[in-house]
Amino acid sequence: MNADFPRILSLLRKERGISQKEAASELGISQALLSHYEKGIRECGLDFVVRAADYYHVSCDYLLGRSPERTGATLSVEDLPEAENAEKGNRLRGSILPTLNKKLIFHSLNILFDLLQRLNCTELTRSVSDFLMLSVYRMFRVVYSVNHKNDQNFFHVPPHLSTSRAIAAMVETEADAMAVADGSAGNKIISAEAREELALTSESLAQTYPQYTSSLLNLIKNSEHKMNR
Repeated sequence: MNADFPRILSLLRKERGISQKEAASELGISQALLSHYEKGIRECGLDFVVRAADYYHVSCDYLLGRSPERTGATLSVEDLPEAENAEKGNRLRGSILPTLNKKLIFHSLNILFDLLQRLNCTELTRSVSDFLMLSVYRMFRVVYSVNHKNDQNFFHVPPHLSTSRAIAAMVETEADAMAVADGSAGNKIISAEAREELALTSESLAQTYPQYTSSLLNLIKNSEHKMNR
């Protein structure tokens, strides 16, 4: 069994708000065995995978981490809506991959900034925005450097300093964002009501953002795959 199965099995139970004892009873196994499955200590058989998928109303592919979609659907570029205000025929030249990835990123940012708007916290929005702009800046410099004839005076920070300074600034802005998010940033407070409103699950995201959640889930899956390589 892969490493995703225990995590997803536990997540689905917690999303439903039930105890291990209750879930184990419904699934026809002991609480101790379910605990072992959720911790990855023991592997289950195919019959349990099917039973758990039916119980949580998800596909086996989702339960096994093969698809970020609860239905097990495979995402294609045609499945994703166009960006807002996109011009007709704006598909990027060449491979379909840039078009797909652009949509994944754009749609995920739609969700991210809508959540920030709901929180109504200027400091957190500023830190998140600064981090994302620095990320785009770094990658634009990489692409810009493909042609060695491109004038480096296009940028104020010289090439030999740009990466280290950008990384330092990203670490600082991420730390600022985390301090606000976890409540340790002094007077930069997110209200208890706003925190409660931001209780998120893959199911609640799909209900709130039906057009964009597939993109976010695939972006998360692709990112964590790269992180675990």
